[in-house]
Amino acid sequence: MAEPVLHEQRALAAADGHTWSLLCAIPPNPSASLLWLPALGVAARHYQPFADALAARGVAVFVHEWRGNGGSSLRASRDRDWGYRELLLDDLPVSDADVAAALPGVRRIVGGHSLGGQMACMRLGLAALQRDPAIPTALWLAASGAPYWPTWPMPQRLAMPLIYRFLPWLAQVNGTLPGRRIGFGGTEARSLIRDWGRTALSGAYAARGIEADMQAGMTQVRVDARAVRMTDDWLVPRASQDFLLGKLPLAQVETTELGARELGVRADHFAWMKRPDAVVAALLR
Repeated sequence: MAEPVLHEQRALAAADGHTWSLLCAIPPNPSASLLWLPALGVAARHYQPFADALAARGVAVFVHEWRGNGGSSLRASRDRDWGYRELLLDDLPVSDADVAAALPGVRRIVGGHSLGGQMACMRLGLAALQRDPAIPTALWLAASGAPYWPTWPMPQRLAMPLIYRFLPWLAQVNGTLPGRRIGFGGTEARSLIRDWGRTALSGAYAARGIEADMQAGMTQVRVDARAVRMTDDWLVPRASQDFLLGKLPLAQVETTELGARELGVRADHFAWMKRPDAVVAALLR
């Protein structure tokens, strides 16, 4: 009888006291490990079907929990704030190191969904600047692209600069972004939305408190990249995905588009998470 997939939650902590759990699905003798970064406002547990589908194909999956979501010890509020700096410099290196230590010598992949895919690219850029020898050698993206406003088709393109200014303003005035009420993300930290909005307006990846030139680092990243886009995903136009991948000129890129027939569900930004087999097959092919 084959050994079962090991499911566990690994308790992790950042230097500032933030704690979270790394959701794991580890098959016997994995061929690779994947550190997966969720979309904005999405808890790690929602990727369990995706993790199980990959584990059944021999890939060990470790799903990071964003600060403020799911099993994170923190919640965004007027008195508790964070931005890209905390996510990229305080939290992600801890999860990344834990994955490397859990399966030494196993080929490493980093990837993500939506904002998680952008964070994976920024993480690779920072690691390249640091000449990190343990940098993952592959990048997987699902429904992920840069939110840069010119990548939107008309007529939405006309409204996007206004939206990208309004959401950070709303988060600042309210203390947090009330994502559940407005239908975008969860209760998000205002500095996180400020950093996201800055990229959406300028097209550049930078953040307050991060002195390193992430964009310069991204140009040095050498990885095999695979990106899956859903054909009816209005949140990630094809140009948005291409703009993000264009930040990695040395990457060997393969892209796939999946429609409702292949997916077995709506070909939108989120439905694939419940029926991930077609996305998994595209990433593994």
